[in-house]
Amino acid sequence: MSGMESDPNNSSQEEYTPHYLQKEDPFASKLSREADIIAGFYLTIIGILSTLGNGYVIFMSSKRKKKLRPAEIMTVNLAVCDLGISVVGKPFSIISFFSHRWMFGWIGCRWYGWAGFFFGCGSLITMTAVSLDRYLKICHLSYGTWLKRHHAFICLAIIWAYATFWATVPFAGVGSYAPEPFGTSCTLDWWLAQASVAGQAFVLSILFFCLLFPTAVIVFSYVKIILKVKSSTKEVAHYDTRIQNSHILEMKLTKVAMLICAGFLIAWIPYAVVSVWSAFGRPDSVPIQFSVIPTLLAKSAAMYNPIIYQVIDCKFSCCRSGGLKAKSSLKKSRAYTISAHRDSAAMNETQLE
Repeated sequence: MSGMESDPNNSSQEEYTPHYLQKEDPFASKLSREADIIAGFYLTIIGILSTLGNGYVIFMSSKRKKKLRPAEIMTVNLAVCDLGISVVGKPFSIISFFSHRWMFGWIGCRWYGWAGFFFGCGSLITMTAVSLDRYLKICHLSYGTWLKRHHAFICLAIIWAYATFWATVPFAGVGSYAPEPFGTSCTLDWWLAQASVAGQAFVLSILFFCLLFPTAVIVFSYVKIILKVKSSTKEVAHYDTRIQNSHILEMKLTKVAMLICAGFLIAWIPYAVVSVWSAFGRPDSVPIQFSVIPTLLAKSAAMYNPIIYQVIDCKFSCCRSGGLKAKSSLKKSRAYTISAHRDSAAMNETQLE
């Protein structure tokens, strides 16, 4: 294949030759045609649900964009990332699975790899920012009170710049994007770590700055939040209704963020484990039929978030409507008591006269 011969990854492969250089056609599917068709239908369903769900979240948020809190602005950005990978990336892999081979050559492979990594990194860094926002709001009120909407937009600019930098670094010659072992999808070239020290440094940098460090921040934030909530639940009960309602809203946003992060990490950790094994272990020991499962699981991450939004919003709306009914009945009882008191006072005055 002529495109493979001009690929820069052909050089400096001394000890280990990656799978995409071992055969003439690196883009031919290594799965059975039936398996490719099943994977294609699976990704089609995931893509449709993700597009509709995240599109709905963005549309509904745009109707109240001036009232969005900083944490809600971040979750909208997360929906943008999920919608981006669904619209930009998934059609490539769906067509390739149904075609039983990658259909878009090396240029399409690099574009697909870049888009997947860009939006995936953007999602994880967005969740990291959300977890820090929740941590400051719940555990450090003195810092959390000054976090305003314009700070959220500054944070968004940093997130997009961060994702752009790390997704584009491979094009600077220190890394690359390459086809997956099963042939019908593309990803970061994890196999460079088998070829040189520079490749190992590239892969380790990606793992630390785009996976391990953000995940550590997320875990730290939510562990501290859980400990704080356990110690402060009784204290909040003594505050007035306005403070209690504000606390309920903050906890609702925190629950959304925690579930989103958990869903994302559960979807991506198996893929990360297989990728690390391919980079530093024995890549040929991972069966091709097994390597496709973590990839498909990771691609489903964009579908979970709209479901989480709706479940939490429904519970919150039920609690809020129940609270409003209780408040209205309380107001009615108070009004009845006051009017009865006034009527009895008036009757007493009449009798005195």
